Amino acid sequence: MSKESEKLHIAVVGGGLVGALNACYLAKRGFEVHVYDLREDIRQLEHVPGRSINLAMSVRGSTALRGVGLEDAIVRDHGIPMESRMIHRPDGSTYAIPYGKKGQCIYSVGRRFLNEALINAAEQYPNVHFHFHHKLVSANLSKGQLTFENLTSKETQETKTDLILGCDGAYSTVRKQMMKMPMFNYSQTYIPTVYMELCIPPDEKGNFKMPENHLHIWPRGQFMMIALPNQDKSWTVTLFMPQEIFDSLDTPSKLIDFFEIHYRDTIPLIGKEKLVKDFFATKPSPMISVKCSPYHVGSTCVIMGDASHAIVPFYGQGMNAGLEDCFIFNQLLDKHDNDLGKVLPEFSQFRNPDAEAICDLAMYNYIEMRDLVNHTCGANVIWAAFNRYHW
Repeated sequence: MSKESEKLHIAVVGGGLVGALNACYLAKRGFEVHVYDLREDIRQLEHVPGRSINLAMSVRGSTALRGVGLEDAIVRDHGIPMESRMIHRPDGSTYAIPYGKKGQCIYSVGRRFLNEALINAAEQYPNVHFHFHHKLVSANLSKGQLTFENLTSKETQETKTDLILGCDGAYSTVRKQMMKMPMFNYSQTYIPTVYMELCIPPDEKGNFKMPENHLHIWPRGQFMMIALPNQDKSWTVTLFMPQEIFDSLDTPSKLIDFFEIHYRDTIPLIGKEKLVKDFFATKPSPMISVKCSPYHVGSTCVIMGDASHAIVPFYGQGMNAGLEDCFIFNQLLDKHDNDLGKVLPEFSQFRNPDAEAICDLAMYNYIEMRDLVNHTCGANVIWAAFNRYHW
């Protein structure tokens, strides 16, 4: 039955990038939207733990932002254009591989800035309500029933809604509920590589220490390092290696010796003292790839973003695919006059093949970035697929 004239009540589980963007799209349709997030309000935090500092946004993500009028404020005014991948050889020499034709680029955007901008935009709608520090403890997805624990007051809150929208990440609680249901397919893969974030600070004059309009890559076979520019002229540096190599670097001297061999040109950029301090102040984090299907339960529940297709970061499409989920879902609501009984099955059927393809491409692109990027034949294999999915 069409619900075009009804004011649907939507519960969005997860207030990250995908959840907050969905809130904007759904609020524009006049729906009553409640967003429940396990975390505190990130706008009130000095530091947001556990997530990458910056992200690479492509046309997929910027198109989704354009649909709610946020592309210019986030991408054009805040993003830093990256026109190519700048490859750093072990001897310190560099060369660039353009991302596309002249004028094409991707953008480095701050995760926190983007999330805060989306939350602020959603809150401009009087029909959007955020509930932070709320943990989903149980659900009846077929009936649209949810039970949350308020982690501040310790009170339990039950709600019934027309649609549950699970946007709660790679370790989704909503998806765990779906896994209890028949005919739900699920697989996850932890890759043997883990990652750690380091930082190249601005120079003494407050400027970038490297050319800023590139994504810098240090490919080294079984491991690699990348760097994305930040608005404050620093660089977020991400080191990807097998856990056993991280474990072997257990003293400052071993760490410096390792960087002298593999990443010599970054030592003066980071600084020896800062490198040692930052490296031993944190632990490497794992990376997971998730595939599942279908993405929906009847006409009452659907999952999006990492909850439905967690993607390792080597293709730069995890965030972009999640934001594109929101855009496609909104198009299907238009197509079917808000009839959830038609929208949800078509979303699963249409979205799943593309999402799984990007998951696979991301896994292969890690091999290219760390190794094949040094070989013309390997790079050529990637470009046809890259151009199809990246732009």
